[in-house]
Amino acid sequence: QLHLVESGGGKVQPGESLTLSCVASERAFDAYYIAWFRQAPGKEREAVSCISAVGYRTHYAASVQGRFTISRDDAKNTAYLHMNSLKPEDTAVYYCAADRIDKLLLLTYDYWGQGTQVTVSS
Repeated sequence: QLHLVESGGGKVQPGESLTLSCVASERAFDAYYIAWFRQAPGKEREAVSCISAVGYRTHYAASVQGRFTISRDDAKNTAYLHMNSLKPEDTAVYYCAADRIDKLLLLTYDYWGQGTQVTVSS
């Protein structure tokens, strides 16, 4: 059973940056495809970005393209979401997810973290 723990959330002003981390419990982290999702109050969970297990291919939702960057450090069992030029509409609980199968930006990942709150407000 893979356990994921997110951190790095907080409250920032519009235009500022934030980096989220997702630490995994398993040494075979490099075998997992990783994705970030978010869920705003009253809205459905949506995909933000994903990174492959091999080759580190990345994909982004149109709403964050050019502002967010996903990365991973397999030696540290950690994935990151670097968020720049944050907007109020980026306010949500952010979740990382993992799977041994490449599910790109689908919501069907097997393993999920508990989430970390990001609030963008002046």
